[in-house]
Amino acid sequence: MNVNEILITVEGGYILTTSKQTKSAWLLMVSAAAILMITMGARQSVGLFINPLDSATGLGIVSISFALAIGQFMWGLAQPIFGAIADKKGSYHVLVFGTLLLAAGLALTPLVQSEWSLILTMGILSAAGAGAGSFSVLIGATSGQLPVEKRAFAGGFINAGGSLGQFIFAPLLQAIISIFGWVAAILTMAATTLLTIPLASVLCRGASAASNAATTQTQAPSVGLYQQVCQAMRNPSYLCLHAGFFTCGFHVAFLVTHLPGEVSLCGHSASVSAASLALIGLFNIAGSLLAGALGTRYRMKYILAVMYASRAVMIVLYLLAPKTPLTFYIFAAGLGFTWLATVPPTAGLVGKLFGTRYLATLFGLTLLTHQIGGFLGAWLGGLAMAHDGNYQWMWYADMLLAVFAAIVNLPIKEAKMADKPATV
Repeated sequence: MNVNEILITVEGGYILTTSKQTKSAWLLMVSAAAILMITMGARQSVGLFINPLDSATGLGIVSISFALAIGQFMWGLAQPIFGAIADKKGSYHVLVFGTLLLAAGLALTPLVQSEWSLILTMGILSAAGAGAGSFSVLIGATSGQLPVEKRAFAGGFINAGGSLGQFIFAPLLQAIISIFGWVAAILTMAATTLLTIPLASVLCRGASAASNAATTQTQAPSVGLYQQVCQAMRNPSYLCLHAGFFTCGFHVAFLVTHLPGEVSLCGHSASVSAASLALIGLFNIAGSLLAGALGTRYRMKYILAVMYASRAVMIVLYLLAPKTPLTFYIFAAGLGFTWLATVPPTAGLVGKLFGTRYLATLFGLTLLTHQIGGFLGAWLGGLAMAHDGNYQWMWYADMLLAVFAAIVNLPIKEAKMADKPATV
């Protein structure tokens, strides 16, 4: 055996990999993280455009919130659809098509004059495009090429790329809005999304034949996509994952859409909003990497339960605290630590339950449930603001749902962590 060759276990089978293939795996993870950095940077900064859009179009916060809520749902709906296509046909064309949709939706937004045109641009085109270049396709493209004990880390690493995008793009876009106006900011974002096309080429060129063979071994060839989905939807553990992820989507969409409005209600400038969103992204980098690392040592259902419970605690502390800029920064940092750090353990659990052959589809379906919650979080936040002039009842609902999510993850039937395989 060559000194560069390492024997590793892949879900009961053995494949031979080399140091060159290890470098290829890192190239895949870095490329996927960079793509997610751009697509999530665009998605998680939409709240910065609510007030400028309202001033420019006069549509009102309810109409704008509804369009963005449609976008939350569409982002989730796109992921199992594009995930299924990627599972069958490969990821490259899915990623390129999604990039073009995302760029077109953003570039056309300055032309909107009605609620329906805003739904088309930000609610359908840009959201579906971002979904095609998001978690399900990217994690699915890498997980099947890695040994089972490394997938949680890979999910955390890729997810950290999305958090880095929020950290970078939120303050950058707010600065452009302040200096050049919101139209220049959204057109800049549209042009930036085109960088994902060469990154997609790198990602898909890095796939290895040995890893594809390993993926085939993890799933019996007689089980098709439809049969696998039907089996999953009858699995109580999979349904518990959906229930917890629904709450996560409600929480994230409410905050990413309406945190700037909450900051404004408290008498602070838009720069506090941008800094808070950036802090969420920055701390979620650490949270995602930690979640990925912990997922290799502890049961992922317990990691999820602790994350969701911590959100309820943080909301209580926020409601009791004086609403100073420092309070928002601390609240954002605390939330950021768990923000989308739920993604690596959720994807890891799907892989443990069903293997990686149809991971993009099955994880995409959990993201659809996540975004149904996201639709309600974004839309109901706008209704609460229009009806009551504040978000008080939304905070209470958010807190109760976080407790529910913590509890519902506990019955998931997850095997104990196995010892690491021996290497030779």
